[in-house]
Amino acid sequence: AAPELCFIDTGSDGKLRVQQSALQMLQQIQQPVVVVAVVGLYRTGKSYLMNRLAGKQSGFALGSTIESKTKGIWMWCVSHPTKAGTTLVLLDTEGLGDVDRGDPKHDTNIFSLAVLLSSTLVYNSRGTIDNKAVMDLQYVTELSDCIKVKSSDEDADDSSEFVKFFPSFIWAVRDFTLELKIDGKDVTEDEYLEFALKLKHGTTRSVIEYNFPRECIQKFFPSRKCFTFPFPTALENMSSLESLNSADISSEFLKVTDHFCQFVFHDSCVKRLKDGHTVTGRVLGHLAKTYVDTISSGAVPCLENAVIAMATIENEAAVKEGLQVYQSGMEKLKDSFPLELKNVSSEHQHLSSTATQAFMKRSFRDTDGKYLKSLQENIIKLFDEYLCQNEQASKKRCEEILSSLSAPMMKKLKQGFYTKPGGYDLFCKDLEDIEKKYNSQANKEVKAEEVLEEFLKQKSVDSEAILQADKKLSEKEKKIKKEKEKAAILEQEIKARDEKQRQLEEKMEAEKQSNEERMRQMKEKMDEEMRLQREEAERVMDRKLREQADLLERSFKEKADRMSQEIEEFKRQNAESNRAGEFAAILENSKRRHEEEMAMMMQQRREQMMGMQQRAIQQIILRPSDECCIS
Repeated sequence: AAPELCFIDTGSDGKLRVQQSALQMLQQIQQPVVVVAVVGLYRTGKSYLMNRLAGKQSGFALGSTIESKTKGIWMWCVSHPTKAGTTLVLLDTEGLGDVDRGDPKHDTNIFSLAVLLSSTLVYNSRGTIDNKAVMDLQYVTELSDCIKVKSSDEDADDSSEFVKFFPSFIWAVRDFTLELKIDGKDVTEDEYLEFALKLKHGTTRSVIEYNFPRECIQKFFPSRKCFTFPFPTALENMSSLESLNSADISSEFLKVTDHFCQFVFHDSCVKRLKDGHTVTGRVLGHLAKTYVDTISSGAVPCLENAVIAMATIENEAAVKEGLQVYQSGMEKLKDSFPLELKNVSSEHQHLSSTATQAFMKRSFRDTDGKYLKSLQENIIKLFDEYLCQNEQASKKRCEEILSSLSAPMMKKLKQGFYTKPGGYDLFCKDLEDIEKKYNSQANKEVKAEEVLEEFLKQKSVDSEAILQADKKLSEKEKKIKKEKEKAAILEQEIKARDEKQRQLEEKMEAEKQSNEERMRQMKEKMDEEMRLQREEAERVMDRKLREQADLLERSFKEKADRMSQEIEEFKRQNAESNRAGEFAAILENSKRRHEEEMAMMMQQRREQMMGMQQRAIQQIILRPSDECCIS
């Protein structure tokens, strides 16, 4: 478990700020996070519950005086005790209503941040859930002024959409001394909470004021749970609760505490953004920074803007992460250059797929495929660079082979060995031997044909001088041999171009397969996003229908009718935001763009080859039966 850290506090300018040390720690958490925040009036024992959730006797500060001990929001990150591969993030908030602060806006901001950042919100109070206790939770009535879902209309009340992303709600009642009975009948803790949140009939000002916080709690937090804790120990021991042995603490209190912890562990969900995207520790840090900076600037935190900001940060990082995976793999392969093109292409396809997986794992809301396209373009650019480096290594090796094989010939040239009658045929014989040995040694090199072409062109200068000096040959024979030599060089040039064309087609086929794999992964990712979107829509619809049924059961027809309108509006918005068609268009556009790029490359290559063939037709002549110098 990481140590307890101050997450959000107040700077010297009186504005909220996120502590860099906390951000750095969250940055290292790549796992999904379950975020549990405890809020409540100061000195109500919030920190004790957080310590129990963390599995520690102490950690979050406990105080025995009237002073609020926790300032700002403190954080503790531990491995989740029941969900493998998940981190439990505990947020202990500054006590609300602290007389030292004297700033109700500060309390509202702390409460809003706890709601925005958590997946489970625990409200801690003392005594009973009477009207005063409900009214003390006044901050819930201010949420519609402190949080916006969409940025499009800043004045519109979009609080009906809070249910999509608000946390589940637990009311923890401390030092509870009453019997759980209503009208003489035993009730559960949850039934006790629902009775306390029951609305009154009427339209008078007092009834409206009574109903308003209850309506907000019911509307914003449809998933509600209640725990009632008895006094933990004798009054004289309350100030040293964290240092008491279990034997000195009420067994009933320990039983409820254990039940509370087990419920939080098993029922608290992973934190998700709007549209169902899973929040990691890293994303949680970004969210906190975005929300706190917005509040400190005097603006209202907006969910839509926060998600867009997160998407930009995460998608840019996802592109870098994917490129890093690809590049590190290709750098290892580079140590083995030169290699056959098929070996380089095969590793490119594998690494391109792995890089796309890394990108998909981190990216979200890449709705127009902009960032995946950026990854694809950068990978293709890197692939071309590595192909170029492989070609350079191949060219160097081929040149070294030719240099070694032609060393005896070069020595003979310097000695004037070929400047004698019949010298041209001797030169041709040596050149032919070099070519055969070279083809045997360099036949799998990507630059074999091109380097040989260049070598033959260079040697044609020596060949021309030896041919003209050969007294054994007539002028007519010299002319024939010269034309044959030109034809042979052109033939090798065509052979080199054919090999280049074959390599281009092989590269294009590799890229085609890589693109198909990218599209497969993209579709898989989009299917998953749509599944999460459907699940979120179903969850919200279920909550709204249950709330409507409850209102009808309690004879609040007017409110139930308003809920019907909300449900119809939600259905309409959900239909509009269905991204199936949008995703299909992205896939189709990407496929079409790739096919157009490949067709353009093939057309350019065909035009080059046609030019070569026309030259060949003009220059190649039928060879007589005697040997050619360059073959």
